[in-house]
Amino acid sequence: MDLREGFQIDEPDVFVPWSVSQAGLRQLLDPRLREVTRGYFTIPCTSLGGLRHGLGFHFDRQRSDHLSELEFYALSARPIDETYAEFQRHFEGAFGPPTRTRPGTEGFALHEWIFPTARIVHLVQERFGPEEHMRIQRLAPLAPRT
Repeated sequence: MDLREGFQIDEPDVFVPWSVSQAGLRQLLDPRLREVTRGYFTIPCTSLGGLRHGLGFHFDRQRSDHLSELEFYALSARPIDETYAEFQRHFEGAFGPPTRTRPGTEGFALHEWIFPTARIVHLVQERFGPEEHMRIQRLAPLAPRT
């Protein structure tokens, strides 16, 4: 998968460009899209070759009309070792092996994929118990809208 322009969701079959506005995201994903808080939306979906998950859309705080990060999370409570292995398998299937892997916390490695326009991070950290983070962050600034 090429992250230069955005992210492909398989179910629903929608391509979400990094340049999408909050209003544009609503148009693409209504009625499934849920606004959690200002600048943060979620949807249950399938992507990355059959991975069923929740997907969070974070919009830039300074420029609220630009998508800045995608957050992946399990839709149901499952043991963290299961979700960690499942997310890792699907991300490696889609993006290849991580660019960098180093020891993490809670017994789980921290994996990073670095691309010219995006960074993927997979880690577990302590937050009232172990909490998994799987995110794609846009790195390259977008060209101004015309």
